[in-house]
Amino acid sequence: MNLGSLEYAPGSRKNRKRLGRGNASGTGGTSGRGHKGYGSRSGSKSRGWMEGGTMPLYRQVPKRGFTNIFKEEFQIVNLDVITRLQLPEVTVDTLFEKGIIKSLEKPVKILGNGEVKKPISVIANAFSKSAKEKIESAGGKVKII
Repeated sequence: MNLGSLEYAPGSRKNRKRLGRGNASGTGGTSGRGHKGYGSRSGSKSRGWMEGGTMPLYRQVPKRGFTNIFKEEFQIVNLDVITRLQLPEVTVDTLFEKGIIKSLEKPVKILGNGEVKKPISVIANAFSKSAKEKIESAGGKVKII
């Protein structure tokens, strides 16, 4: 079986509209473009946001707030995920290899959700205060890149 041999249900494929083929066709004469005006001319095209005389939607919607283009987006990893790995040292590279983070380009922040029972060494870009305390209280080390 291939795409060329597929049987279609009757009426599932619509024939294209044949323009300018006589008045009886329904699209004869002006070919469905109407008489005169911008849309009847060749080369006329309207943008997706063009709404005739109506106030365009992008001007109706209120604009508020501010987007900081320099904002640093962190990849977040919780302590319970790190303890599940059961490794003596956890780096950004090991998190990437295990599929916990998606990119080596974005910085990684360790958050304190979870418990640490064994001493582990964690190397990341940022740590929350609670994560840092939990790792160090278990006898582990925290290193900021």
